[in-house]
Amino acid sequence: MRYKVTNRNIPKPDVKYNSARVEKFINCVMWNGKKETARKIVYGAFDIIKEKTKNENPIEVFELALKNTGPLTEVRSRRIGGANYQVPREVRPERRLALAIRWIIEAARSKKAAPMIERLATEIIAASNNEGSAVAKRDNTHKMAEANKAFAHFAW
Repeated sequence: MRYKVTNRNIPKPDVKYNSARVEKFINCVMWNGKKETARKIVYGAFDIIKEKTKNENPIEVFELALKNTGPLTEVRSRRIGGANYQVPREVRPERRLALAIRWIIEAARSKKAAPMIERLATEIIAASNNEGSAVAKRDNTHKMAEANKAFAHFAW
């Protein structure tokens, strides 16, 4: 059984939208400690989302994208009797959020020929519509877990 983590750092809510998830997203977008640049990218992407979706609140689109991208099950490798098995496991909520954020950012960074603000906005909009690379990654993770369901009895 896992021990409860007592010293987990929880980011304070961001200044513009007062959301801890947005601040965590900004921290994940940030490279080389350039937080102000990351803030400009994320807030710029939210402005584009507001224009494209005609939604007053881009946070709703962002939350829906995180919900659609987060995996419910994943496979973890487990060594039993000299063989490695891919054992399907349920994903904890903190990890689900972390994976969703990471996959959205990776999908935006993998695209080319546009500024990061636009790439991030299009990826968030696509994820909120259950489309895009991040959602495809979630579907692949679910397919792997479904294919290895026979090894679920090895779960620890």
